[in-house]
Amino acid sequence: MEFYSSFASREDACKVFDEMSQKDTVAWNVLISCYLRNGRTRDVLMLFDNMKNEGVCEPDDVTCLLVTQACANLGALEFGEKVHRYIKERGYGTARNLSNSLISMYSRCGCLDKAYDVFKGIGEKNVISWSAMISGLAMNGFGRDAILAFEEMRKTGVIPDEQTFTGLLSACSHCGLVDEGMEFLNQMSKEFSIMPNVHHYGCVVDLLGRAGLLEQAYRVIISMKVKPDATIWRTLLGACRIHGHFTLGERVIEHLIELKAQEAGDYVLLLNIYSSTGSWEKVSELRKFLKDKGIQTTPGCSSIELKGIVHEFIVDDVSHPQKHEIYNKLDEINKQLKIAGYVAETTSELHDLGAEEKANALSYHSEKLALAFGVLVTRPGTTLRVTKNLRICIDCHNFAKFLSGVYNRQLIIRDRTRFHHFRDGHCSCNDYW
Repeated sequence: MEFYSSFASREDACKVFDEMSQKDTVAWNVLISCYLRNGRTRDVLMLFDNMKNEGVCEPDDVTCLLVTQACANLGALEFGEKVHRYIKERGYGTARNLSNSLISMYSRCGCLDKAYDVFKGIGEKNVISWSAMISGLAMNGFGRDAILAFEEMRKTGVIPDEQTFTGLLSACSHCGLVDEGMEFLNQMSKEFSIMPNVHHYGCVVDLLGRAGLLEQAYRVIISMKVKPDATIWRTLLGACRIHGHFTLGERVIEHLIELKAQEAGDYVLLLNIYSSTGSWEKVSELRKFLKDKGIQTTPGCSSIELKGIVHEFIVDDVSHPQKHEIYNKLDEINKQLKIAGYVAETTSELHDLGAEEKANALSYHSEKLALAFGVLVTRPGTTLRVTKNLRICIDCHNFAKFLSGVYNRQLIIRDRTRFHHFRDGHCSCNDYW
């Protein structure tokens, strides 16, 4: 069993598990860990329930640790709360590693008040506890609060580590705190003898890139003391997309090709840059290149958890059993939002179409379907939480802002890089993301 788990062979681990006459807690934990490592996070939740329902052995603190990680990955708040209650019932709540994991889970579900409640309940907070809280504040867009938490941590005598500074630099990048971020980059090496790693530099490149300082961000990568990886080049490519800098974007793609690390998503970003600047000839050339090379893009996928069940949607999804009701509800929502002044942001569409055709093509993005489903099946005023595997597009961001105001809903959308908290027609990111 351990052998199969180590080599991440989920099928073989499952086969051995099924053949076991007596399945103890360790066996369950190995299987759950294997599923988690294979990205089968929804199945992890199912295994937790199965383990409890069979009644042969109970989940222990290790099980709970693994399942809270799965809930964090999925943004499954309701299930995470259920696991938290189980932790309290079994008396595992005094374990600091579990508390740290719960802070991360609640933060990654966009529920900072509960993350802070867990944080306050830790008797002796270590650097992992503080770093988890700082990172949680950062990813939810509370950059200034993350810096205040860091200052409070220093007052308590806890020494920051690499993860602490990753959280701090991320907080600065999400809120455009350029001067503060560059100061933290200097402080970590001069005051704490922590040499910046590729993750720290990635945050700095993101910070400079979002602020429009693209050439400075490029110089940071070139002068790094560690070898830049594909992720850091993609961070700069994302900034090129935001600011429509396709000449630098093309240079970044060349670096990715040198690393033999280019992926479909990189070309999609370049397509975004070309389309946003109206360079349709380049769009056509790049599309032909992708087709000739057989490169397929990753479809956007959004999930929403309701009553402990995670529902997933892709663009133009017709797989959901309530698809007809969902599409009718989305059409109704679009009509109401247009009355309120919503206009589709057609720069998000990558095809050379007319304005009306572009608006229609944007109508059924995965997060819109997830939100429409949430509006359909929940009571008015219920907070909706959506998790997306890619970066939210400008049009869906505007759609969510209008939806929050017109329908009086709080919407929390976690995309690939951060959280967006929508309320009363506004977003916590202040349109800076």
